[in-house]
Amino acid sequence: MKDTLFILLQHLLPQHLLSRLVGRLAECRTPWFKNLFINWFRKRYGVDMSEALQPDPEAYEHFNAFFTRALKPDARILDTTPGAVLSPADGAISQLGKIEHGRIFQAKGRGYALTTLLGGDARRAEPFINGEFATIYLSPSDYHRVHMPLTGTLKETVYIPGDLYSVNGTTAEGVDNLFARNERLVAIFETELGPMAMVLVGAMIVAGIETVWNGQVAPLPRQPLRLDRFDSTTPPQLEKGAEMGRFKLGSTVILLFPKDSMNWQDTLKAGSAVHMGEQLGQAAQNQ
Repeated sequence: MKDTLFILLQHLLPQHLLSRLVGRLAECRTPWFKNLFINWFRKRYGVDMSEALQPDPEAYEHFNAFFTRALKPDARILDTTPGAVLSPADGAISQLGKIEHGRIFQAKGRGYALTTLLGGDARRAEPFINGEFATIYLSPSDYHRVHMPLTGTLKETVYIPGDLYSVNGTTAEGVDNLFARNERLVAIFETELGPMAMVLVGAMIVAGIETVWNGQVAPLPRQPLRLDRFDSTTPPQLEKGAEMGRFKLGSTVILLFPKDSMNWQDTLKAGSAVHMGEQLGQAAQNQ
């Protein structure tokens, strides 16, 4: 009953208005307010500041700066195994496995269409048919910068408007097509394994999604929009482990790879904790 009421409340709430209001508050620089907000959040979610480059929570100019805080250089070690596919973020595996019949598994018998996730473009989805996917959930206490699983050259960035449901386990089990209906940013890279999609999914009270090449790219007007704006005519190339984006409040990253290009670690399953830089899988040619 509790879970049902939680989902019903999200249907009824003005998701975008509430999320944008929280976003405005998260940018407030008034010292007493931002310190109150930061310290409440830190205690409520048990945020570990010992790994932060700036460990003093009140030194941040506003809540969003605290939430997207950088880590100390040695806080995360990148796996250097040849062919390793790295975790893009700290969090927990929601689901991972094969994309079957053009659909991605969500939870408990629920799934969603690959093509819909990628904005309804069959051309964009085609390389990932029968491929591999991993969905990684970032909890409020996690580090919220997103990094590259592999070295890649950016080919396309697309903002896709949508709802802003929470993306925790309760909504994954109770809301149809959750990740393909929420606001999201799709980035397609060319890598040693072929195309790789990184989908950054928005959620309730997520105030924004940023990339290192475009800055903040969500929220935007409620229509699909390509965002291939570069500072030069050369598309960005990002090295394995480099930062590619960040969430202003937490959400989910979905990775997509082509068929027969890689295999996930057999020790990973739904609920497995992961850290940025750890090995999630291995290129097929290296096995």
